This record gives sequence, C-alpha cells and structure tokens, in this order.
Amino acid sequence: MSARSHARAARYGIPVVLLGLVAALAGCSAPVSVQPAADAADPACAPLMLALPDTIGDAKLRTTTSQATAAWGDPAAVVLRCGVPSPGPTTDRCVSVNGVDWVIRQDSAASAGAPSPTASGSAPGPGDGGTYTLTTFGRQPATELLLDTGRASSATVLASLSPAVAKVPATRHCVGQEDLATLPANG
Repeated sequence: MSARSHARAARYGIPVVLLGLVAALAGCSAPVSVQPAADAADPACAPLMLALPDTIGDAKLRTTTSQATAAWGDPAAVVLRCGVPSPGPTTDRCVSVNGVDWVIRQDSAASAGAPSPTASGSAPGPGDGGTYTLTTFGRQPATELLLDTGRASSATVLASLSPAVAKVPATRHCVGQEDLATLPANG
C-alpha cells in the first residue's frame, strides 16, 4: 500500500469508524438505576437471574446498575429485584401463578429504594392501570417486582417470570380463606 493510500485510509477510515460507533451507541438506552436489595448477593439469586427472559411481551430486557436486578421496557414497565426480605403472614392479596405465590400491594411506595416503573414516579390515579409491588411469598430470598399495569399486563409478566423465579425453592405457600376451613382446630 502506498503512502498516499495510507493517508486516504486514515483520512476517511477513522471518521467512518467513529460514525459507525456513534450510530451503534445511539441505539442503546441508558442503564436503569435500581437500588439493590439487602440480600442481592445471596447465591440463590444467581440461577434466577440467569433464567430471566430477554423480553416480556413487547418489552425488552435492559441493563441495570445493580446486582440481582433487571428491568424491561423503555421507560421501564417492569423492575425486578432479587434479595428482598420475604413477607411474613399478611392479609394482603396473594395470587399463585404457575406455582409461584405473589403478595400484591398497589402503589410502589411500599418498596423503599426501588424506582417506580412509571416515568413520572407518581402514584397511580383512578383512571390509569396503576403501579403495583409484587413480592414472592415463601421463598428465601424473596423477589420483588414493580409493575406498571398501564404498560405491561400483569398476567403476561407473572407467567413470563414464573420459570425464573421458581429457581428459588418455595418453603411456604399463601393460605386463603378457603384453606382456613381445612386447618386443624388446634393450629
């Protein structure tokens, strides 16, 4: 290659490479800032995190800033944190989806340190889908989801995440009103 060819390659090659790099990076969204759970380093979170789906509905998995966390959608419609404390007995609503029990609370303010998946961060109003905090019941460590039901279907989210969340073994299950009739009288 002649000196003239080298000069031409340097003159046109570097800007083309930089332009390609800028274009590639422009398609990337910033990582989602998520506060890690107290027990995010628990080894039981690792198999769960490795089994997470790349998409939930139309929402794609995004990079997060903390260990044992995940987020889907841009802006995030679903935020997951593994390593939160397992809820104790509660009167909050509990649903079972594919063998995984979830305690449900409306209003993500119940979860200190975790971001709201809504863009504004405000509490849901009467006309929108609402923001919910769902926490696995009977699994140690527990997994927490923040879910904006206006942008992601709770049925789709829970069905998509159940196989991964089931990697943390269940030791207890939710008990409903119908289960109380079958309990022994002496406790």
